[in-house]
Amino acid sequence: MSKIIHFVHQSVDGFIEGPNGEFDWPMMGSELGTYSRGLSDEVDAFLYGRVVWSFMASYWPKAEEISTDEHDLKFAPRWREKRKFVVSRTLERADWNTTVVPGPEELGKLKEQPGNDMVLFGGSDLAASLTEHGLIDEYQVFVHPVVLGGGRPTFLTPAARFDLRLAESRTFDDKVVLLRYER
Repeated sequence: MSKIIHFVHQSVDGFIEGPNGEFDWPMMGSELGTYSRGLSDEVDAFLYGRVVWSFMASYWPKAEEISTDEHDLKFAPRWREKRKFVVSRTLERADWNTTVVPGPEELGKLKEQPGNDMVLFGGSDLAASLTEHGLIDEYQVFVHPVVLGGGRPTFLTPAARFDLRLAESRTFDDKVVLLRYER
C-alpha cells in the first residue's frame, strides 16, 4: 500500500495563510529547501486540492521567468516532471502530467496500489477530508517563526479525535521547526 504525506507550512499561531490570504511568510532557507526537494524526489507523485492546484499550475511551469530564488529554480523542473493528482469534483482536466481524481474514495483506491506514494502540499480543506477518510499516513508540519493573527487554520475541525505518534522533530536554518507525526 502506498502512503500519503501531508507537507504543510504553518505560522506559530496555527495558520497556513494570513487574514487576507497572504502566503509570503514561509522561510525556505537552504536546509529546508534541500529537505523539501529530497522529499519530492522520494515520492511518486504530488497531491493537491483544486485551489492549491490552481496556484501551483500558475506558478511552477514558468517559475524561472518569475523568480530568482534558489529553491524555486531547483524545484521547478522537479514539479514539471513529477506525476501529480488533483482531487476535485469540478475540475475536468489538468495539464503538466496531472490526473484529476473526483474524490477521496477514488484516491483511496489509488493509494491501495504500490508505487503511488504522494505528498500533499498544503490545502486545509483536502487535508481535512483525507484525514476524515483515514488516508493521510504522516503529517509534516513546518512551523515558521511568524504570528499571523488570523487567517486559514492549518487543521479544520476533524470529525473525530485521533492520536498521532511523534516520529521526528527538527530545526531547519535555525528558524523553522519540523514536527513529523505518523498515524
